[in-house]
Amino acid sequence: MKFFFKVISFIFHPIFAPIAGTIAYFLSTPKYSPLELQSGNILPIFILTVIIPIIAFLILKNLGVANTVFLNSVSERKYPLLIHIILLGLILIKVIPNNYIAELYFYFVGLIGAAFCCLFLLYFNFKTSLHSVGISGILMYLINLSIHFEINIVIAIGLMTFFTGIVSSARLYLKAHTKSEVIVGLLIGLLTQLLTVKFWL
Repeated sequence: MKFFFKVISFIFHPIFAPIAGTIAYFLSTPKYSPLELQSGNILPIFILTVIIPIIAFLILKNLGVANTVFLNSVSERKYPLLIHIILLGLILIKVIPNNYIAELYFYFVGLIGAAFCCLFLLYFNFKTSLHSVGISGILMYLINLSIHFEINIVIAIGLMTFFTGIVSSARLYLKAHTKSEVIVGLLIGLLTQLLTVKFWL
């Protein structure tokens, strides 16, 4: 069981939340999205939110600032979160405006809001579950897309709800977080996406 939950924690690592939401948009949107538009968003977002953070982590690990990809301590999380916020900001300023998509733009606004919340809580020595933030943010985004486009993606929403429960259980089972850290993470992920709805829904 421990091995299973570790695999779940790797598969649903919060580093994949930005690219997962981007792909979810293009899979669900009824709008015509040419290949150039999709690649013009997916590729740079993948590079900025997956490749560069991995490189940054390796540098931080060599410097002794971070020890594991799960950033188990409060002190380990500050620099990765700051880097994450900067990279998300670059996406909002440089990537999305080139192929402006309101639904995607405000998804990333929500992600930045969530990252700021997690960074703020670190100064109170509170280690929010980033896994919970990421997975619940995607769940709320799917619900928003379903309402916005008036499409039936109940299976995807149901699966994401199931995975949200599995990921939360995994973090608790592995004793990576307390119940309050997981619950706060879920609330941050849900609310930061919910608060952006009025700008594009």
